[in-house]
Amino acid sequence: MTFPKKFSIASLYEFTGHHLLWLTAWVSSVTLMHQYTDWEINAFPWFPLPLIGTAVAFYVGFKNNQSYERLWEARKLWGEIAIASRMLVTMVLNYKSGEPDAVERAEDRRQIVRRHIAYLYQLRQQLLEPPEWDHLSLEGFWGKGYASHRRDKLNKRFQQELESIAIEQYLPAEECLTLKGYKNKCLQLLNLQTQVIQQLFESKSINMVQQMEFQSNIRSFNESQGRMERIKQSPFPRKYATFSFIFVCVFIFMLPFGIVGELSNLGSVGVWFSIPVGVIIGWIFVAMEMIGDYSENPFDGLHTDVPMLYICREIEIDLLQALGISEIPDPIKPKAHVLI
Repeated sequence: MTFPKKFSIASLYEFTGHHLLWLTAWVSSVTLMHQYTDWEINAFPWFPLPLIGTAVAFYVGFKNNQSYERLWEARKLWGEIAIASRMLVTMVLNYKSGEPDAVERAEDRRQIVRRHIAYLYQLRQQLLEPPEWDHLSLEGFWGKGYASHRRDKLNKRFQQELESIAIEQYLPAEECLTLKGYKNKCLQLLNLQTQVIQQLFESKSINMVQQMEFQSNIRSFNESQGRMERIKQSPFPRKYATFSFIFVCVFIFMLPFGIVGELSNLGSVGVWFSIPVGVIIGWIFVAMEMIGDYSENPFDGLHTDVPMLYICREIEIDLLQALGISEIPDPIKPKAHVLI
């Protein structure tokens, strides 16, 4: 997730600058054909272009609004997980049955918190797996080439922080071996949490009401994870996404013909001025299309996505400090105004 109030020119160029190359080539080629051939481009009518541009802008705006809804829902779900995580450690440390023959099981309580930290990082890892329809799974330059390059570049900036993640340090060796046989490791970790809470109840370390609150807390993680998986596995309706892309392409194809034809009435200066005008207008529509396109999957680990590593680390620090552990990892700091 990007954090500056205003994007720098370098950031804008990194995201959409490469599109300026083919936009300039296309608008310039039409302008050169008009200037140095007998093809009368000024015969192309201007009036359909504003109508098409307005329709495309409304359509792309609708798509971007829906894409942002997916992004914002994902961020709210991680916020719910953060709240529930703090509630979990509070209950672990303070819920006691008060029975005279109760078994304290202090180590089991601490292990619940450690296992939960492992769950958070495992959830992040599972959400980063690209589905078939995602940019990171698509073939070609605009798929694996461009998107993977952007994510690899980000990961390189945060290489030290990523290397410090060790899920195994929070889990017993036997649990690590057990997890390898499961596809949905997060679900298995929640299942283990439920089993330990049941053992706390059976040993009278917690009473029935407290057990129900514990299970309600675990259920909230299941629900949040399920909603995230729904966003991850359910693509933005492909009809909206595909036709938005097609409409932008059609508009950009027609754009230089209308601009050159209109500005040619101003003479030779107007003809050459149509190049920067056409490139700027085309770039605006391309940028709008890309914003919506890259916002529809908020778990890609790219600049525009939910900063899952940052959130996991903040929760990890809170939980470890609650346990009284002095050696805690450093918070994740923005690098080049970006958090992942």
